[in-house]
Amino acid sequence: MAKYMLIMRGSDETREKMMDTPFEEILDIMGRYNDELIRAGVLIAAEGLDDASTGVVVDFTGEAPIVTDGPYGETKELFGGFYILDVASKDEAVAWAKRLPSLPGMKIEIRRVPGIDEFPQDNKWIIQEREWRERTGQL
Repeated sequence: MAKYMLIMRGSDETREKMMDTPFEEILDIMGRYNDELIRAGVLIAAEGLDDASTGVVVDFTGEAPIVTDGPYGETKELFGGFYILDVASKDEAVAWAKRLPSLPGMKIEIRRVPGIDEFPQDNKWIIQEREWRERTGQL
């Protein structure tokens, strides 16, 4: 099994369409999808994000980091939330992404999450992280 992150990306327009949908309806639609993931035993984590206008951006393009408040001006894509699934393959992650309830214009980016065993096991930081993961029940 491998972990894959499904990154939900929408635009200002898809966000507006979502805001026009009653919240209870959104909860019902997403709840049914989440239940499918849970029943299939593939869901590790899932979170939606607050409105972009409440966030900040730390920009490292200059000499010193610059922090600016959201919104970010004209946006073509906003990172709206994510799922982390433990599935057998990228193809299975794609199949789940295709079933994710979404609005026209949304995109789902799929990226594999490398496991700690894929990093040099003699590195002091990897050793420390492994110990932390074991202590917190993540391994």
